Parts: sequence; structure tokens; C-alpha cells
Amino acid sequence: MLKEFKEFAFKGNMLDLAVGVIIGGAFGKVITSIVNDLVMPLVGLLIGKVKFNDLFISLNGKHYDTLKAAADAGAPTFNYGQFISTFLDFLIVAFVIFLVVKQLGKLRKKEVHKEKVVTTKSCPHCLSEIPAQATRCKFCTSELASGPSVSGSIQ
Repeated sequence: MLKEFKEFAFKGNMLDLAVGVIIGGAFGKVITSIVNDLVMPLVGLLIGKVKFNDLFISLNGKHYDTLKAAADAGAPTFNYGQFISTFLDFLIVAFVIFLVVKQLGKLRKKEVHKEKVVTTKSCPHCLSEIPAQATRCKFCTSELASGPSVSGSIQ
């Protein structure tokens, strides 16, 4: 059991996954910072010097100047400004992941389209698959004509 665990834990795929999770976490923090520190202040400035993180509705009917003041008073709040920032975070991360997956898909398709060497052919008499170099079918024992070579490549 220890040997199986060692193989599982130290396989390349497991280590790649661990590195991916760590980098993904750091990437998420960078995106959050971009949204909160760069994008949302610009959007807030464009629509009238609004701080999105301070956009809220007090659910107890009282007015509070800031979200911090409402939190200090213990008032329940509907924080739609923070939701907008978080949703923008999500959209940016989802778009970047979409681009990465799309590029990986293109790379995989290129690998699939590489030339494949033909190693078999069909017997014209019994239609069985036989080695491309064969001169006699191993199924029906028919002699095969030595026509054009079929050991080319498929595109």
C-alpha cells in the first residue's frame, strides 16, 4: 500500500496539479487586486466618484454613511457593491481560463493531426486487417498483388 501511495503522490500529474492549484490561488489574488485596486476605482470615477465597496443598502431602515459605520452599528446590510466587484473578478478569471483552455485545445489538435504511419492494410478478398508489408493474407491465404505501396502516411 505504501508503494502504491508513493506512485500516486509522486506521479507527474499529481505534482502538476499541486503546482496548478498554488499558481491558480495566486492568480486569483492578482485578479482580485486588479479589480479592486485598478478597475473598480476607474469605473467609480467615471460614474461619479463612487466607491463600489461602499455601495450597500441598510436592511434595518436606518441610514449609514459608510459600510463600516453600518457594520459597527451591527446593522444588516445588502452589499451590492462588493457583489459587483466579486462578480467582475469571476468574469475576468473565467475569461482567462477560457483563453487558456482554448489554446490548450488548439495544441492538442495539432498533436493529433501529426502524420501517422500506416502499419496495416485491408485484404481485398476477405477485407481483414493485415500488416502493410504482407504478401499473403493470414486469414484467407490469398496472394496479394504487389501494387502501389500502402505504407505511406495519413494526413
